[in-house]
Formats: sequence, C-alpha cells, structure tokens
Amino acid sequence: MTGKNTFKAKEINEYIVQWLHDYVTNAKVKGFVVGISGGIDSAVTSTLCAQTGYPTLCVEMPIHQAPSHVSRAREHIKQLKERYTNVTSAEVDLTPVFESFRTEVPETGNPHLLDLTLANTRARLRMTTLYYMAGIHSALVAGTGNKVEDFGVGFFTKYGDGGVDISPIADLMKSEVRLLAAYLDVPQSIIAAKPTDGLFGDDRSDEDQLGASYDELEWAMLEAEKGKTEEDFTGRLKDVFKIYIRLNTINQHKMNAIPVCDIPEFLK
Repeated sequence: MTGKNTFKAKEINEYIVQWLHDYVTNAKVKGFVVGISGGIDSAVTSTLCAQTGYPTLCVEMPIHQAPSHVSRAREHIKQLKERYTNVTSAEVDLTPVFESFRTEVPETGNPHLLDLTLANTRARLRMTTLYYMAGIHSALVAGTGNKVEDFGVGFFTKYGDGGVDISPIADLMKSEVRLLAAYLDVPQSIIAAKPTDGLFGDDRSDEDQLGASYDELEWAMLEAEKGKTEEDFTGRLKDVFKIYIRLNTINQHKMNAIPVCDIPEFLK
C-alpha cells in the first residue's frame, strides 16, 4: 500500500467500490448489511457499500452503549441516507437479549476473563443479528476490520465482528482508513473520535486495551515484516514492538484457517 503522503484516495475509493459491486453481482445477492458502531471503520465501509448503488442496510445494535457512540452512529447514518437513496437503517436493541443471556450462564471465576468473555458475547450477538438481517434481505454482511486489526494484532472477536462475508477495507491500515474517511466526507466527529470497540459499555479506547496506538502498531507491523526483532529497538519503540509481537502471536488462531485433523489414507 502507498505511503501516507501518496495515498491515492480517489483511485482506492473507486477500486473498492468496483470490487464490491462486482462481488455482489457475481454472488447474485441484493446488497449489503453493515453494523454501524459510531466508529470510523464502519462509517467508511458503509459509505463504500452505498456507493455501489446496491441496497445498503445500516444496523445499530446497542448493548448498554455509551451515549457518544450512539450519537456518532446516528449522525453518520443520517448523513449517509441524505446522500444515498439506496441506504436504509434499522436499530435492534440487544440489551435485553444480552441481559437475558447473562441470567442463564454462570458468572463465576476470574473477573477479568468474565469481563472479556461477556464483551466477546456482545460481538457475537451482533454478528448473529447482522446475519439475520442479511438473510431476510438476501444480502452480504460487510466486515469493517482494517489491516492492522485483522492481520496484525488480531483485535477482533472470533465469530463476532470477525464473522463476515466480505472485508472491503482489510488491506488498509488504520491511518489509511482515516485518509479515505476524510475523502469520503465522513463526519469529523467520527474521524476525530478515539477508536473503541464499544464492547464494554464505556468509553475505553482501543489504545487503552492494546497498550499502543494504531500508528505505533502499524509501525511495528511494518518493521516485523522487514524481519526486525525487539533487539533492534530501545525505549518506547522496543515496548511497542514487544506489544505487537505478543498480540500477533497469541491471536494467530484468529488469523489462520481452522486447524483440521487430516486422517492418513491408511486409516480410512
């Protein structure tokens, strides 16, 4: 991908939209379903889907959501519907579903693991909802993950926001998504907001969880691809590189295909 100073927003915009258009046409479905979080990735993805001319359904799925997330999501959807007549929206309040689920499962054990597991449960309830919407509308679920999240640190929920049909921005770094968002006239409130997965019902940022910013993690991803090791760096750079390598290592199970036990022919 090109560097920030030579980012070809117009050409990349057109390329992704054509790719999306061709994919839907060949798949013989009717359009797209996109989960809208109030974040920049879902705003860019839904805009790209809308530009294809195919029906694009934007779905809000609050679960004890922070008010700032809700307001940004609604601002984006309102703007998108004003710009594209093929865009519709739906809101599915999953808070009662989530709370009902919690009453049926044990909430014991390590508090940190319980908190994390419930956060991942939110993402999986949303995935189920998106596929329900896609099913009744004969549409594809468009993923919103970017390159450093999906293939760098694995910052997504397996079978949650990682459960999608297509990934239109997964070859763009977060910094490139920001550049594309500006070109697409995504609301400035969304571009300027701290990235957050919104899975904990508060305003904690992705950086709070990861221990490094996306710009730092992008740098580490590129250095790792060059074959660098932590011994090549000192200070904050070394700390960031170690964070990236640790996350990349422990999250390989998300990024690789599901392991299959191949039975030898002589046993069949």
